[in-house]
Amino acid sequence: MATSSRPEQPPRRSGGGSSTAPLHAEKVLGGEADPGIVGVPATGPGVEPAGFEETTQALAPAVSPWADSLGRAGSRAAQTLLVAAVVVGVIWVLLRVKVVLIAVLVALILASAVGPAVKWLERRGWSNLLATLAAFLGILALVGGVLTGIVFAVRSEWDTLTASALEGWNELQRLVQSGPIPVDTAAIDSAVQQAGDFVTSGSFAGGAISGLGAATEFITGVVLMIVVLFFCLKDGEKMWNFTLRWFRGERRAKLAESVDRSAQVLGGYVRGTAFVALIDAVFIGVALLALRVPLAIPLAVLVFVTAFIPVVGATIAGVVAVLVALVTNGPGTALLVVVVIIVVNQIEGNILQPIIMGRTLSLHALIVLLALTVGTLVGGIFGAILAVPYTAVAWAVIQVWSSRYQVGDDPVLGPDPVNPKDRVESKATMAERWKYQRMRYQQALGGRFGATERDADRQDDSTDDGGERASRAAGRGTGSGEDARKP
Repeated sequence: MATSSRPEQPPRRSGGGSSTAPLHAEKVLGGEADPGIVGVPATGPGVEPAGFEETTQALAPAVSPWADSLGRAGSRAAQTLLVAAVVVGVIWVLLRVKVVLIAVLVALILASAVGPAVKWLERRGWSNLLATLAAFLGILALVGGVLTGIVFAVRSEWDTLTASALEGWNELQRLVQSGPIPVDTAAIDSAVQQAGDFVTSGSFAGGAISGLGAATEFITGVVLMIVVLFFCLKDGEKMWNFTLRWFRGERRAKLAESVDRSAQVLGGYVRGTAFVALIDAVFIGVALLALRVPLAIPLAVLVFVTAFIPVVGATIAGVVAVLVALVTNGPGTALLVVVVIIVVNQIEGNILQPIIMGRTLSLHALIVLLALTVGTLVGGIFGAILAVPYTAVAWAVIQVWSSRYQVGDDPVLGPDPVNPKDRVESKATMAERWKYQRMRYQQALGGRFGATERDADRQDDSTDDGGERASRAAGRGTGSGEDARKP
């Protein structure tokens, strides 16, 4: 039996570290090194020397503590807190100048409602100043007349109206307590008593004025609103033209579309809400007069005013009307008033608003309610009136500037929850779309953005080159003519 001539291999020592590397062991087994010398380090390409791992760890740069998931979460939290601090600071500054802010917002919403009238008069041949004055005086007369009528209609009977509402609430409580289901209304009585004391006291009127700071601030706000409204009607297009000239291409087109959609939302909301409120006030007022409910005119005025507060406005006016009818005419008349209010609200929600206002707001009812609540907490009655239309404006602007929303049905998510008529691109006219496209591709199509210094230099150079080319062409033309005249 043949035996191998390779000598017997010694046992492998443990704990040799990098000096007993696998490559070194292969060399020993292959006879390339002395197997008896164990402490000789392995050398050659691809062999790590002793202490290589410790050295590389010492020389390697330290890993940032913000690189892992917790660090990224911390950085995002810090960024969120910073953004929140900036937002809170901006809100604080705006609240400090609340009079100016409310005046500007009211002026913008009135200018959006009256702006189409100014353009219509200009198309009929009126000058810009005359059209502006006519629309401006018209809106002031309309708003002033409505406010004056409200004051004279409610002022003399305000105490009677509040007392009747409180007495009607007490009568409603007695009816509930005498019913088959026992109800403990002690806490409700306490809250109603406090609210009644506040409303019937002189501090209510003072608090209504002090909501803007003081009577002088209120007058200042009204005057500022009138001035801003006049200049928005007269020079609104010039001011916006000046603003757009600071931007180029896609950004200019989106800014122009944002303003067009904002004016469309604000104007449609004001005009539609005023018309719907007038119809509601007329219907409910006529019904109250037919049922011989006292204070019918002040209640109709209350319906008109509260109609500008979405969702809860009609409910507030209806509750007051029902309470007055309950205390003066009894439960039967109060029940008839409830039926009339429900019918009018159904006609408003299902017929009047879809026809008159269309899909101006394009907001979910929950968003409207949340915006109304936040606006009331921040700005009081003015915040409640202005919160919903400006929330709709914000939604329209977001649609203009963001293209991340997936339009249409999805095989996994299902149908698109946004109606195609609610999308911002469906609300632009063909002329507006053509204007936006021209803004986007103005430079690409060879259009100039203005007489800047560089453009002026290029124009001078092109004019000189064009003059030289024209001179050469004229010379060639003269020469060819002379040659043609030669025999």
